[in-house]
Amino acid sequence: MSSDQLPGRGIVMSSRVRLARNLKDHPFPGWLKKKQREDLLGILQPAIIHLPEMKTPFLNKAMDAFNPLEKQMLVEEHLISREHAAKNSGSGLVVSADKMLSVMINEEDHLRLQAIYPEFRLEEAWNAIDRIDSELEDELNFAFSPTLGYLTACPTNVGTGMRASVMLHLPGLVLSDQINQVIKSVNQIGLAVRGLYGEGTEALGNLFQVSNQMTLGESERDILNRLLKVIQHLIEHEHNARQKILQDKSRIVADQLGRAYGIISHAYSISSKEALNLLSLLILGVDLGLWPASLRAKIDDLFIHTQPAHLQKAAEKKLGAEERDAVRADLLREKLKSIPAPNTKKLKGI
Repeated sequence: MSSDQLPGRGIVMSSRVRLARNLKDHPFPGWLKKKQREDLLGILQPAIIHLPEMKTPFLNKAMDAFNPLEKQMLVEEHLISREHAAKNSGSGLVVSADKMLSVMINEEDHLRLQAIYPEFRLEEAWNAIDRIDSELEDELNFAFSPTLGYLTACPTNVGTGMRASVMLHLPGLVLSDQINQVIKSVNQIGLAVRGLYGEGTEALGNLFQVSNQMTLGESERDILNRLLKVIQHLIEHEHNARQKILQDKSRIVADQLGRAYGIISHAYSISSKEALNLLSLLILGVDLGLWPASLRAKIDDLFIHTQPAHLQKAAEKKLGAEERDAVRADLLREKLKSIPAPNTKKLKGI
């Protein structure tokens, strides 16, 4: 199936599966002394590098080898958690060459195995991480209880140790004022809805992360099937919401897209939050056919490269908040200078 044929095309941004694993007879990382953490890193890092998928990694470093800016860039790319960015000696990171697979060593658990695939490819992400998990389990003795399942530092992860999630772009539900009702419904069936960077973060750019909450008492297949079913419903609701706002609120849609185009074309100071919301509207315009489809990849790239750490990396110096806002606006004007005005003639009643 080509990427254009994937279900949820334009709505599902990415799919992620993460597994928490710990070694038997070793305290969880939070209880380890520095020397113990370093010794454990020396055991785990070589085991990961021997995996076929990780033999030529994009990254293979201890966390104290990264500077603060590099750590923040990894957070912005969703390769590590904010908690792992705070780790130093005795913690590590291995990332595959294609950046789809990553392993955090000595975060909250000894191992956090993660697969992130673009678009709605949750099954592929699960298959990839399940394969790595099985390969590591042949070499390492994981902490496992016949009655509880995999043992983890946080009780909410005990059982499968799995968190499966999908990042959704839902501007239709936001613009039609249905998003709060949808979030409430999803929460009521045991799934969590979070912001761009997971737990405790804001849903910027109309991006929402939907994941399982329970890991105990359900199999991995049960968790995946339930999540897949809910995501299919959310995709349908978003499609319907977009069609409805096109029919009933076409002038509001035209106004929102026109304002986004105007600000990006002419603004000289744009905050990170505003940039994400503006780029979200541009993506909606592409999905509705008001801008060329070829623009989509460039906008997706700007979601990452307008983030604070990426801006500072490109500038090769530390930037204050006002400086970042100015550089961000300049970047958006430059990268999108060839974008035409939205073709609002395609909207009914305009």
